[in-house]
Amino acid sequence: MKPTPPSPLVIERIVRAALEEDVARGDVTSEATVDADAEGAAEFRAREPLVLCGLDIVEHVFRLAAPAVSVRRQAADGDHLAIGAVAARVEGPARGILLGERVALNFVQRLSGVATQTRSYVDALPAGARTRITDTRKTTPGLRALERYAVRCGGGHNHRDDLSSAVLIKDNHVAAAGGVRAAIERARAHAPHTSRVECEVDTFAQLEEAVAAGADVILLDNFDDPAVERAIAFVAGRAILEASGRVTLERIARLGALGVDVISSGALTHSARAVDLGLDWVS
Repeated sequence: MKPTPPSPLVIERIVRAALEEDVARGDVTSEATVDADAEGAAEFRAREPLVLCGLDIVEHVFRLAAPAVSVRRQAADGDHLAIGAVAARVEGPARGILLGERVALNFVQRLSGVATQTRSYVDALPAGARTRITDTRKTTPGLRALERYAVRCGGGHNHRDDLSSAVLIKDNHVAAAGGVRAAIERARAHAPHTSRVECEVDTFAQLEEAVAAGADVILLDNFDDPAVERAIAFVAGRAILEASGRVTLERIARLGALGVDVISSGALTHSARAVDLGLDWVS
């Protein structure tokens, strides 16, 4: 099943801001070099292997910037594209195509980069692993909904949406509350009954305290592989275990083989490079 994209209202808000930034005062180059009645066509083509994401956003760009330009999808978000594969074709007024080109490419290159990076992490898990690969809140300000969708297109999962959507006690919460147990007990007393309580731990002593206090999810922050293995044996299913910190692509297979429940990585969003996907003029 293909992931569901963000609400059209969310996409439109983000696209409008991008268009205002880039084309609010017009396109002096296209107006100076291209006839007003000229028609054209161009194709979004992969110039490297990639996982596609962002076609809904491409459609919104042209719908808002150049409504006479039609967008015809040749692939779907989440598809693997080989070099030369066509993701979509745009046809209509040449000036309109040129007006929306850069904004559309910025979105689809960035989001496909996140989807491609995520897929590499998911594919690195050993066969049969039950471990989930998830993102974090380390997203580009204003683009979280799109980047998290891209993670899903790459086969990953999302962590909490924002600060209000789940209880996640971090190291500074622990310090401010006076310890792991105090923080968990306060969270349990005030959180909605529908919310799990997750607590980050930095040491094995904190892990023991979190288990004793009844944390539902425990984030093992910067635990090395032997420490993760020891933690899994100690917890023995009493809490969901999430490994985070220093998670590299090379380390995914080892963590998956150990049987940790969740691997979260900010690199899925904050370090994904834009893929090489271009818009080539065809007529």
